[in-house]
Amino acid sequence: MNNKAVEETLHEQEKWILFILIAINFTHIMDFVVIAPLNPFLKEALVIDSSQFGILVSSYTFSAGVAGLIAFFKFDAYDRRKALLFLYAGFIFGNLLCAVAPGYKFFLFSRILAGAFGGVLSVLIFSVIGDVIPPERRGKAIGMVMAAFSGASVIGIPIGLFLTHQFDFHAPFVLLTALSVILYVVIWKKFPSLTLHFKKGTHDQIDRKKLLLSFLHNANVRNALGLTFFLTLSGFMVVPFVSDYMVNNVHLDRKMLGYIYFFGGIATAVTGPWVGRMADKFGAQRVFVICATLAIFPLFFITALPPLAVWFLFPFTTVFFILFGSRFVPAVTLVTSAVNPRERGSFMSINTSTQQFASAFAAMLSGFIVSNTPEGKVEHFWVVGICAVVFSIVSIMISFSVKQVS
Repeated sequence: MNNKAVEETLHEQEKWILFILIAINFTHIMDFVVIAPLNPFLKEALVIDSSQFGILVSSYTFSAGVAGLIAFFKFDAYDRRKALLFLYAGFIFGNLLCAVAPGYKFFLFSRILAGAFGGVLSVLIFSVIGDVIPPERRGKAIGMVMAAFSGASVIGIPIGLFLTHQFDFHAPFVLLTALSVILYVVIWKKFPSLTLHFKKGTHDQIDRKKLLLSFLHNANVRNALGLTFFLTLSGFMVVPFVSDYMVNNVHLDRKMLGYIYFFGGIATAVTGPWVGRMADKFGAQRVFVICATLAIFPLFFITALPPLAVWFLFPFTTVFFILFGSRFVPAVTLVTSAVNPRERGSFMSINTSTQQFASAFAAMLSGFIVSNTPEGKVEHFWVVGICAVVFSIVSIMISFSVKQVS
């Protein structure tokens, strides 16, 4: 079958491929984001403080960052399908260990293992989008896949919190493992072989060290990585401690925590694809600047809220999630198109590693800034908010220097 025939076949399978990618991203995102809402439960069950919780969050992302660097040297040499099956199997095993972890150290090890495989999955997802989806529809596709974040918020986090209330913190990972096993069967049966990123006779001859050096010497690539790093810092300094702050400072009942993520997830599920379409229509950089600028205000104020009634709190947190999430759709569109298609898989490995290292650094930094009083009240969270605003402004400035080349 010639390349034209392959492309036509892939176009027919595009919706099915996107569905699988969305489902994969849902399980990966749920695995990552469910930790933050479980903050007060994990601190109590595992008998840990804020700095140890920060290490727990950062362990997943740091592991993912290291794995992404390793994937850089081999990623484009494999059929995307084979890579997906291997990575998802490791992801399932890591979550199985989380589901049976007896204590902090074992749970920490399980998070490291899950992160090593789960983090590279996101590299694969966006590389497949770059391979299969034409540039004129790439923003919309990325918006749809990133809506999995909303799905994890609307469905995954509330269910995870409910199961934790009914049983303990292991329960969400039992559910996640079961869902992932079912999805693995679907991938095995339905996901096609993808080798369009190969160049016949040359794909196995690329000098990865030279390619890495070429990335480092490419100003556009450096700017794209800088955008990823500072945008991630601005968000993930705040997110891991929101639930703890809501329970102990805003005095939200633990049973009500799920509603924050439910309402926010529904809203971003609607706005995410719309922002993607706007990025396709008006340009990813322009839309990113607008979204990131608007997000600055709720990004800070969520770290300094006084005790509030739920009728005021839920609308505010919903706006926060809308504006917080809307930044990432045009940013990913912009970054994904910063290199040519042949090098996209390798570049996205580096980019995802950058994102994961930034997440790890952000969570650890926040963990050392904030503290809890003997009564549980979170202190110095507003300092985290100021840092997040500064990093967000830096990401906006960098975005003007990122050029789309494909």
